[in-house]
Amino acid sequence: MDVALLIWSLALTILVVVGIVWILDLQGRLRQLQERREEVIVEGEDGGANAVLENLASRLSKTNARTERLVARAEQVDSTLAHSVQGMGLVRFSAFEDTGGDQSFALALVDGEGNGVVISALYGREATRIYAKPVQGWLSPRVLTKEEEQALAEARLIIVQEP
Repeated sequence: MDVALLIWSLALTILVVVGIVWILDLQGRLRQLQERREEVIVEGEDGGANAVLENLASRLSKTNARTERLVARAEQVDSTLAHSVQGMGLVRFSAFEDTGGDQSFALALVDGEGNGVVISALYGREATRIYAKPVQGWLSPRVLTKEEEQALAEARLIIVQEP
């Protein structure tokens, strides 16, 4: 019987020690929660929790207003960029057999919707001729040379590859 009593006493002692450790751990966690609470609600502030909530609501309102302004600005920038030069294609070539060095060129400058211009310069020994042809929706009302079509295709490829 003495052995059974000893085992029961030992088990009860272990349970009491585990209980004490558990209570100490819980007290530490409670203290941490109280410290966090005090960080959110400053003790000396007038109005306590209501003032803190009003301050947070005010800050949230200001943040929402700023976000709305930024969204409006981003939309304005997107609208402006849609009409800016986004694609460029350049093809150099020799327009005449008696001139070398690929001094002639076709340059396509278009926006994201394929509106813009194709500029061609034909270099000759006596003179250089420059032509400009409008482009709308990737098509021109003027007949394009193969070099101009190639420059327009290069410009379109740049726009298609952009994310």
